[in-house]
Amino acid sequence: MVCPRCITAVKNALEEMNISADQVELGQVHLLEELSEESRIEFSKKLTQLGFELLSSIKSQLISEIKTTIIQQIHHGSEPLTVNFSEFLSEKLNHDYPYLSRLFSTVEGITINRFIVIQKIEKVKELLFYDELSATAIAHQLNYNSVAYLSGVFKKETGMTLSEFKHMRRPNRKGITE
Repeated sequence: MVCPRCITAVKNALEEMNISADQVELGQVHLLEELSEESRIEFSKKLTQLGFELLSSIKSQLISEIKTTIIQQIHHGSEPLTVNFSEFLSEKLNHDYPYLSRLFSTVEGITINRFIVIQKIEKVKELLFYDELSATAIAHQLNYNSVAYLSGVFKKETGMTLSEFKHMRRPNRKGITE
């Protein structure tokens, strides 16, 4: 789950199945009681219909937590990070960054840094599309050292400058989960 609507969809699925949850948050559901195997399978099917996946292995859960933490910070965070992402992830997930990095790369086929860049570029596209912030404010919000650096990364990733993208009628944006 990567957005408030995702949380609502999962809460609704839980209610439909009369499953009591203590807490539903981005990437996690804390149940009040253990599910029977039959209920777990049914819940998994319901989640799949909604476009989600029930993760059971510890490694899959950790990768999901990495993604959710990054997405939460980039797309929903109100303040820029005061530390780099490697420190942030290590502290938040209670694992050494080299372990998180190896695990993520092995399973996802891309590095954590690449995933972060992809998410930041999608956030830049969103902010440009809605035309609420200047390029300087966007660079600051996403922890880029300068507009020039942001522009270079954006051009490399999209093939367009910030202003070319801003003036497109139908920008090519990806969903958070893509």
